[in-house]
Amino acid sequence: MGKYRVVTITNLLEQDLHTLVQESKEDGFGFVERLLNDYREGTNRFNKQGEALYGIYDHGNELIAVGGLNVDPTSAEKGRVRRFYVKKEHRNEGIGTLLLKQIIFDARRSFNVLVLHTDTEKANHFYTSFGFTKGDRYPNATHYLDIN
Repeated sequence: MGKYRVVTITNLLEQDLHTLVQESKEDGFGFVERLLNDYREGTNRFNKQGEALYGIYDHGNELIAVGGLNVDPTSAEKGRVRRFYVKKEHRNEGIGTLLLKQIIFDARRSFNVLVLHTDTEKANHFYTSFGFTKGDRYPNATHYLDIN
């Protein structure tokens, strides 16, 4: 994985998200565009205590994946995995694994539980392979992971 680097994004507006936004929309997912719009509008800047926004860059310094960690709105004890997307040509290379491991590692400093919402079987398989449980234990979440 030495050819990839995980970076905490401190200003999303300084990043080139055009390719990720376009590709995700073509895949039928609008959440990368929402990530950019919410950041631009100031409604979610991943800047509360325990929050972070991550990008993965390849050897050519291209942003190939993005994922965030927010405080869950229902409880400050829970972190929420948000806006997780890996560029198609880099899937099955361990990029999602690298990104999720970083999110889980950092979440342990601030949260007891991680939650997320997904509605695809492929994502369900990915998250459950990390120990997430599929269930309705938490509002507005399809999966959860006890981390502390």
